[in-house]
Amino acid sequence: MDYENKPSGYYDNIRDEMIQYLPENPKTIIDVGCGNGAFAEVLKNTTGAEVWGIEYMDKEAQVAKSKLHKVYSGRCEDYIDELPDKYFDAIYFNDVLEHLVDPYLVLDKIKHKLTANGVLISSIPNVRYHNTFMKVLVQKDWKYEDFGVMDRTHLRFFTKKSIQRMYEDLGYEVLVHTGINRSRSIKPYLYNIPVLFTQLDIRYPQYATVAKFENT
Repeated sequence: MDYENKPSGYYDNIRDEMIQYLPENPKTIIDVGCGNGAFAEVLKNTTGAEVWGIEYMDKEAQVAKSKLHKVYSGRCEDYIDELPDKYFDAIYFNDVLEHLVDPYLVLDKIKHKLTANGVLISSIPNVRYHNTFMKVLVQKDWKYEDFGVMDRTHLRFFTKKSIQRMYEDLGYEVLVHTGINRSRSIKPYLYNIPVLFTQLDIRYPQYATVAKFENT
């Protein structure tokens, strides 16, 4: 997969819209797919928490190591078993799960790393986003791009419904499940007129989800 030639800013994206989903007073956080640690460093400075990261690209992981308490370089699948059980108050997956061969397995294993009141927080692209959806429906095309919903490095594709089902099937309780970064275009509303505004999920390029798991 071509992760070397991502657009400028791909690995230092500070996802301000995802900070709001942090639990109160987290003491331990891990950002899976932390890039160069820009977002995780904001979490560390904002909360004073112990913040870890996992990053696939070694070049970016080395930068993140200078910012965070601990960083693993490589596939997240290779490190989950090394993480301490019941340790993290928050586990972030910002636009990561869609890049994995088996996101279900990863979520199933990492849920045991959450503290009793810990939450897993994810941002996942919505394949029904209007720019993507209408290309499939009207233009009959499925074209990969350098970034965004149709990023050519995505291995899995999700909708609002399938994201929630994935978590629930794995035993999570979904606390928050909402569209983010809503399109400013009028097109999603125009597309919804014939269907009586029943398809408003096409306004969102991503869905943010907060879920918990009762560790016994």
